[in-house]
Amino acid sequence: MYFTYVLRSKVDGKLYVGFCKDLETRLKQHNRGQVKSTKNRAPFVLIYYEACLDITKAVNREKYFKTGFGRYFLKKRI
Repeated sequence: MYFTYVLRSKVDGKLYVGFCKDLETRLKQHNRGQVKSTKNRAPFVLIYYEACLDITKAVNREKYFKTGFGRYFLKKRI
């Protein structure tokens, strides 16, 4: 199982979209500042996630969320 997830920074309120195999561990890494792209924006709150059966679907979903249509979808959901 792979997860596509959306985090909200408690510092600046901006969203971060990513994918992983172990969601709980990945969230801890983000909050500990162990992820280079988000270390200055921690702590984070998990606000949305989707489970996918394979990595290709998770990556494609992440790419979708980073498009204008994907951001619109997320805005309606959260």
